[in-house]
Amino acid sequence: MGLHQGAPMPVTLRHAFRARAHPARSVPCPHEHCRARAHQSCIVRVNGRVLKKPHDSRISLWAATYAVCPECQVGLGTPCHKDGTQLDYAHAVRIELAKGTLA
Repeated sequence: MGLHQGAPMPVTLRHAFRARAHPARSVPCPHEHCRARAHQSCIVRVNGRVLKKPHDSRISLWAATYAVCPECQVGLGTPCHKDGTQLDYAHAVRIELAKGTLA
């Protein structure tokens, strides 16, 4: 027998699906044309296409949420900067450090 519509997904299945998803899905997408909620895939609003990879801005937000940046010396929650100017992206080293917190 299959699961009827509206039944909650078993925890073991939910974990398996999320384990394959990019960890940046744990934060909402700040991309102006997406705005996907936490744990939802990024989309192209014009045609509803689901993206395989989160928007770069979502990955940067995730990295800023979970890792300090050794390159520009900013703490958790603070965007990366260069010469005092806030960047629209996180430094690559910060993204790698955030991935390391998952291990």
